[in-house]
Amino acid sequence: MRLTRYTDYSLRVLIHLALNAERLCSIGEIARAYEISHNHLTKVVVALGRDGFVETVRGRMGGMRLARPAEGISVGEVVRRTEEGFQLADCSGCAIAPACGLTGVLAEGVAAMLQVFDRYTIADLLQDKATMRRLIAREALLGIGSP
Repeated sequence: MRLTRYTDYSLRVLIHLALNAERLCSIGEIARAYEISHNHLTKVVVALGRDGFVETVRGRMGGMRLARPAEGISVGEVVRRTEEGFQLADCSGCAIAPACGLTGVLAEGVAAMLQVFDRYTIADLLQDKATMRRLIAREALLGIGSP
């Protein structure tokens, strides 16, 4: 299974906000840090807000932050909210589907993957905050002048 860019970007936003929990962050800042389209990231942030992961503050000094502690947001919860479906194969039109064990095996695999994701929170992904901040700052400097 491959996660979509939408899920990838959602996790990056949440990681960035957790990494900078002491302040508000902007979409532009995150877009530059990860070289992601500002427009695409805006759609991601709106959905994260609607789903209760992100809280936005309007105004000149506005921005966004996590809506709840990073320790309270599981990776599995984010993946379930951002992915369309977890059907790995479309067995509905297959002649042998009623007698085949593939559907059950695939469902078990997805369940196991989600169970692993459920064991980790956004906070767990921040292994080395200082290095992560340095890498983001470096990327932002190198990305000056890029689209």
